[in-house]
Amino acid sequence: MKTLVPQIVTSPTLRSARRGLAAMRRRLNLSRPVVRYFHQVDDPYSALAARALPHLEAVWGARVIPYIVPPPDEAAAPDAERLAGWSLRDARTLAEGLGMEASFTSAPSAELLARAQAALAGIRDATVFSAISSAIERGFRTGKASAIPLSDSDVRVALARGARARRGHYLGGMFQFEGEWYWGLDRLPYLEDRLARIRPGGVRFTERREVRLEAKKAPAGTRIEAFVSLRSPYTYIAIPRLRALAEATGAELRLRPVLPMVMRGLPVPLAKRLYIMRDTKREAERLGLPFGKVSDPVGAPVERGLAVLFAAMDQGKGADFLYSFLRGVFAEGIDAGSDQGLEMLSRRAGIPAAAMRAALADESWREKAEANRATMLEAGLWGVPSFRVNNLPAHWGQDRLWAVEEDLRAASARNTRGTS
Repeated sequence: MKTLVPQIVTSPTLRSARRGLAAMRRRLNLSRPVVRYFHQVDDPYSALAARALPHLEAVWGARVIPYIVPPPDEAAAPDAERLAGWSLRDARTLAEGLGMEASFTSAPSAELLARAQAALAGIRDATVFSAISSAIERGFRTGKASAIPLSDSDVRVALARGARARRGHYLGGMFQFEGEWYWGLDRLPYLEDRLARIRPGGVRFTERREVRLEAKKAPAGTRIEAFVSLRSPYTYIAIPRLRALAEATGAELRLRPVLPMVMRGLPVPLAKRLYIMRDTKREAERLGLPFGKVSDPVGAPVERGLAVLFAAMDQGKGADFLYSFLRGVFAEGIDAGSDQGLEMLSRRAGIPAAAMRAALADESWREKAEANRATMLEAGLWGVPSFRVNNLPAHWGQDRLWAVEEDLRAASARNTRGTS
């Protein structure tokens, strides 16, 4: 993306104007807030999100319109098999972190999936939809079709209707309110923030999990592996918290840079890119980080940046350069493909121009980045940022840094028990 386009896409002024116009229309029509919810029947994140539908209506006075949708296409969610396995595990992590009962723990059979889609296909009442979704969870968990209500609704028509209404996004478990999208329980707090301005004083369905820096010193040898990319805005907003976790616990922060997905032959559709930009903007605002003046580093700027990053890691300055580079390309509009731009990003990370030029002449980073990619895939992951404490199961996404902290806390607790 050119610098101006992301600035427009993420503009708080334009966002406020859109919200104001939508609110004016709602008041003129004397209508309730309308939330559209898009449910993918075999998606564990959707199963968790559907539990919130009655709450949105009862507490916030919203009218919730549920749809069922097909899975995202391959371009939006590549490596579907690995994604499905990962989603089951990560949704359990999220549920447990929020103090909720874990969702179904295995993918449903084709028979169960078809019955579940039919059961939800004709349901327009959000409370009934949520109740049937809970029954479907039990059916998937036990493998018993009898737990899922029978229905002769036309699934194809319902999926087509949901797909049409979902235009502008690609995932299941999505809430849409007055033109803005919110993914699952991870982004539900933002939606509730908006609804609370319309009807103040309600109790939230769930609170956001976040890093608290409460973990004690970790045992010697504890490490946090971080799989990162120089074209990942989520990596950018994760780095300050990741470094704070490492510093607070004394864990070694071991960076594992990889090439961006698009430079590994995996497409990133426009709808996905736009959502990521807008989503990162609101997360960056919450975290107090600048974001939106973007100079897309795809291609040569990433390759040059990786050459310098691997050299910086050898000098103990890897995290400094990583943050300098990502802030430069995602918040300051710096062209990392130019010598002047890259030199500025290097210099403020403590890397002299001569050391930068020497790094650019060294092609060994390519082998190292490929080795990191292979390690990431072996860990059951394929995207960034991803994190792993020692040899524990990995976590994907800046939304799971609180789970990284819990792993560090558990490591500290084991060390304390072992020395008591």
